[in-house]
Amino acid sequence: MKRVLHVLVGLFCFALVGCSVASNEMAAGNIFDINHVEGTAINWFSVNGYRASGGGGFQCCIVLPIRWRPGLIVNIEWEVDPNANAKIKRKTKGYGFDDAAWAEHESKFKMNRTSVEIPEWPGTKSCSLKVHFLPCQQVKVTTSCWAFTSPNYPIKEPLYMKEPAVCPK
Repeated sequence: MKRVLHVLVGLFCFALVGCSVASNEMAAGNIFDINHVEGTAINWFSVNGYRASGGGGFQCCIVLPIRWRPGLIVNIEWEVDPNANAKIKRKTKGYGFDDAAWAEHESKFKMNRTSVEIPEWPGTKSCSLKVHFLPCQQVKVTTSCWAFTSPNYPIKEPLYMKEPAVCPK
């Protein structure tokens, strides 16, 4: 009888572990950035420590749960060149920018950090994590499978938005 009880308790625990693991299954996906701010450049960004270069395009990888659950938060850090179209003095010999001119330009780069909740996605249908950089260091994310140009895409802010002189608090 004692042996049967041990087996039943073991099976019960195994079943609970199986349920727990099923709700926490993870999968890798790409990350993608879309910069909405005119005249700026996202030099690089990271999502939960997964770093990618800015400038758009899919990059590998981030790990997300297969199924959405409430309270999914991503921590995002990024570096902005606020004057991406600046004319920077070139070296007189060789290639690249003049060291002093580049140091002056680079000193104006800005680091930002925020945490954003990931909106719900249906079932197990999530597509890469898209990170939208908006004016005033605002960020929105989505796992929508629709293209950014689709009317069904959930983030509607236009591209080439101007950064206001003063951002609301």
